[in-house]
Amino acid sequence: MKHPYGKILIPFIAMVVASTAWAAGAHDGGHHDKKMEKPMVGQPGKAKNVDRTVAITMMDNYFEPESVSVKPGETIRFTVKNEGALVHEFNIATAAMHEAHQEEMQMMVEHGVIKGDRIDEQAMKMDMGDGHTMSHDHANSVLLEPGQSGEIIWKFSKPAELEFACNVPGHYQAGMYGDIEFK
Repeated sequence: MKHPYGKILIPFIAMVVASTAWAAGAHDGGHHDKKMEKPMVGQPGKAKNVDRTVAITMMDNYFEPESVSVKPGETIRFTVKNEGALVHEFNIATAAMHEAHQEEMQMMVEHGVIKGDRIDEQAMKMDMGDGHTMSHDHANSVLLEPGQSGEIIWKFSKPAELEFACNVPGHYQAGMYGDIEFK
């Protein structure tokens, strides 16, 4: 969804990301949250079972297209390109899951993993205790620097209230999410 204040918020968000990237967090949980490991409505799909491909473009701070229609049981390959000036995420989940994931993404900023327009891959591998890392390797999500492309293959098992969103701090709130509509 496009947000009328998106262009105004970008400099503010960049400033917040840059300033919080240097703050030392005291989190001990790591990026992997048990909430995100619960079974989702849907599952990673297999390339051989892809029914169709949907191209997604990530801008600062909106997606094109703004919504995607799917059929129950359909497997979709999402090809995602970040054409914005900041790091963005494409994540498929419920609104509640996005909210929980935003806390994890905030930790990534606080620990210097996300630095406005780039991702510190070494910081992402940092052991946060109990084997938790800041790695962003969920099957329902891809995190991209400006100019990068990625893909997700997802099978939508049954109708549910799902969204695709960017959970980098401030981006969802700026309107960077879209609906997944079941036909």
